[in-house]
Amino acid sequence: MNGNQKIHCTVGSCKYNNTNENMCALEAINVTPIQNCQTKKADESMCASYKNEKE
Repeated sequence: MNGNQKIHCTVGSCKYNNTNENMCALEAINVTPIQNCQTKKADESMCASYKNEKE
């Protein structure tokens, strides 16, 4: 998938978010599990590459 992957993102507070296109500016992101969360839904994971735009 090298070169073809796109990361769509609507988290406006992340410094890597291109809000005009709802795209992540990073070439890759790190997704990590949330501890003690076993809902078997999307809320079990989070983007560990997130940085607040003010940092």
